[in-house]
Amino acid sequence: MFPAKTMNIGILTFHFSDNYGAALQAYALRRWFTQHGHEVQFIDYRPAHIEHGGRLSLPTSAAKLKANLKVIYLAVSAFINVYFGNQGQKEKFVKFRQQCLGVTDGANKTDNEAALANARSFDLIVAGSDQIWSPSQHFGFDPNYFLAFARAFSGRKISYAASFGRDKVSPAEAAQLPALLANFDAVSVRETSGLGLVEQAGGPSPVNVPDPTLLHSDYSQLVETVQPRQADPYVFCYALRSPDNIRQTAELVAREMGIRIILSPHNPHRRWVEIGQTVHPDPAEWVALLKNARFVVTNSFHGTVFSLLFHKPFIVAGLTGEKATANARALNLLRSVGLEHRFSPVFSNERVAGLAASPIDWPTVDAQLEALRHSGQQFLKSQLELAAQ
Repeated sequence: MFPAKTMNIGILTFHFSDNYGAALQAYALRRWFTQHGHEVQFIDYRPAHIEHGGRLSLPTSAAKLKANLKVIYLAVSAFINVYFGNQGQKEKFVKFRQQCLGVTDGANKTDNEAALANARSFDLIVAGSDQIWSPSQHFGFDPNYFLAFARAFSGRKISYAASFGRDKVSPAEAAQLPALLANFDAVSVRETSGLGLVEQAGGPSPVNVPDPTLLHSDYSQLVETVQPRQADPYVFCYALRSPDNIRQTAELVAREMGIRIILSPHNPHRRWVEIGQTVHPDPAEWVALLKNARFVVTNSFHGTVFSLLFHKPFIVAGLTGEKATANARALNLLRSVGLEHRFSPVFSNERVAGLAASPIDWPTVDAQLEALRHSGQQFLKSQLELAAQ
């Protein structure tokens, strides 16, 4: 029986990031809880190591030297973004967080310790979604995203669709997981690879659930707020990390279809020259741009999600080289809906042209998405019932 009691729920995730996937998964998870009558707040934890680099350490080994280089890179990128980035886009993200997440930005004023201490008053704390369990090169695992700060918390503690961001972790990282996962009453992960990592660590029996954005099939309340829409047909290209493969793929699709490219930057860390017309949307505008596109080319998990939800013909252009491990997230989703053939690991004229002309069996995809949606909703409903006891 679904609980009638109104819960006070805290969510700990990357709600503060100027990144479309991060903002939209936070929006979607909060929206699901509020639609079911609960009070929801984001725990306003904004660790410096996520986007600003954090502290340097003594370079006593090659690994620590490499970690320091990562800290410096993030710090320089953050500086460039603050002083030379697109100010209009940053303001749009601030407004989106205020209006759609209920969060007042104060990144320079946030007291992380106070934010975590206040979280102990919730009936239920949810860690997730996004790559909150991805160990960084310069910081490793952040114990707070495993709810270590709430170890003595009397309410229920769960993860929803948490991601490690990879298929494997190092032996040293794996050794830390048993103690970190012991903080949870229930664990759910976004990728099937995460099931194995949790099981090997002896954590609570994990459940595979979809990303929060897949809990909903209707995003009209976001799309309808966006005016005006692009008048001419276009290929929407949402590219992360590298131009390899995706640049050639988007350009070929645009030539084959005889239309232009609209490119959405993912964040200030991109280091390559844009293709097509660059735009700087807020998350709602980003959703609308994808929904109204003639075709989508992406190497992003959330670009793949919304292509599926909006029935957009698409190609996932795989990341290459050392970055290829990040393809696992989109591939896992594609396999779950029977569309792994829409993934193109390397650029091929013949393959891209074939995919551009190949139809998608949307009724079958929708049935698979509904099954995923049901599994996520059932997990959340069961956790609310347990929290109400």
